[in-house]
Amino acid sequence: MIVFRRIVPIHIRTVVLLAMTCSAIVVAQDEQVKSDPVREFFERFDTEYHGFYEARAGYRLQNDPDEKDMSIMEARYQFDLFHMRDWGDIKVKGDVYGDGVEEKGVFDLREANLFMRPTDSMDVKLGRQVLTWGTGDLIFINDLFPKDWQSFFIGRDTEYLKAPSDAVKVSLFMDWANLDVAYTPEFDSDRFISGERLSYWNPVLGDRAGEDNTMSVERRREFLEEDELALRLYRNIRNYELALYGYWGYWKSPGGFNEAMTAAVFPDLYVYGASIRGTVGKGIGNAEIGYYDSVDDRDGDDFLINNSEMRYLVGYTQEIARDFTAGVQYYVEQMLDYDDYENNQPAGMPKRDEFRHLTTLRLTKLLMNQNLSLSLFTYYSPSDEDVYMRPIANYKASDHLAVEIGGNVFFGDETHTFFNQFHNNTNAYLAVRYSF
Repeated sequence: MIVFRRIVPIHIRTVVLLAMTCSAIVVAQDEQVKSDPVREFFERFDTEYHGFYEARAGYRLQNDPDEKDMSIMEARYQFDLFHMRDWGDIKVKGDVYGDGVEEKGVFDLREANLFMRPTDSMDVKLGRQVLTWGTGDLIFINDLFPKDWQSFFIGRDTEYLKAPSDAVKVSLFMDWANLDVAYTPEFDSDRFISGERLSYWNPVLGDRAGEDNTMSVERRREFLEEDELALRLYRNIRNYELALYGYWGYWKSPGGFNEAMTAAVFPDLYVYGASIRGTVGKGIGNAEIGYYDSVDDRDGDDFLINNSEMRYLVGYTQEIARDFTAGVQYYVEQMLDYDDYENNQPAGMPKRDEFRHLTTLRLTKLLMNQNLSLSLFTYYSPSDEDVYMRPIANYKASDHLAVEIGGNVFFGDETHTFFNQFHNNTNAYLAVRYSF
């Protein structure tokens, strides 16, 4: 049962922010009709220019003694530039935003890359880019590219869950199969939960912690020495895509602690996996598996380092009525060498289950000539007995203007389980976006 302990008043700065942004959107829309000098400038150089302006504000619906009441308050501008030449394409995308929670301005360069096709059977992309593969819907097994979990949980658009990588990606197209190779010369970790914006369960303290007890981390920043390599070999057979994966790098979020337990670390990690995706009945089915080889704790007897794991996923998506789609997934994490883990776990520290089960349900309904989208994505773990829900309503008022309301709702029985550790971060948000 969810209990909202208080009704949070709308902060005056949020009202001012939204009012100013909405006014700016109206002005921008008027100016868009008359002229767009920025677009005209880039068109002189045969460069496409797109982007959006956005205001987004959200509040916690639970009392969180470790964090601020505001979960998010931002005014954002994103630019997206694309320049095509005979020898290759150049793409630059970035976000500039004022962060009212952190009270600072931020520039986040999401893409800055060069794409070339040296031969008919080879593509090369060099620079900052957003990489992704695998078959899961908001569940990732063989997608070992960085994720921004802070953005995901505080109410930013879902596109920001995928964080950028500074990498080289080479794609080879052959008659019998295709091969993607992604090399990252300097380790790109997740933008993980550290207490800066979201309270979390700190195993060292044995309690929830937040901005007053942020996680101390030993970073990996040795260029060309602490690097990452990811491979995907895939081919289509009739209506099915089959793929094999390999990854050699590190746990993307901290996967252990140093010997003094004063800082979290990123231990070595190798991952080997496979997937299949294709038509099943009237819908699309998928299955994926991954072996997580925790190189620094292959025997499973070091309680400071994550054990090796097996991860399994099956899913199915189908349109069950007109403009109404449902998708389900079943996901399992199996800890290997579990007896060694139990025997070496310090007394009083909560123990993980050998098997963590997780189910997901996605419901999406389109209304009003598909201008209104209502969606609900729910994670439920029967082993952890916790839940995470993402309700979203998005309305396209015009080709350029959209309004969205949504939330991130966490609840469960134990304070240390993955989703219920974020219980006090339960929030609701409102966003207004003008795209051009």
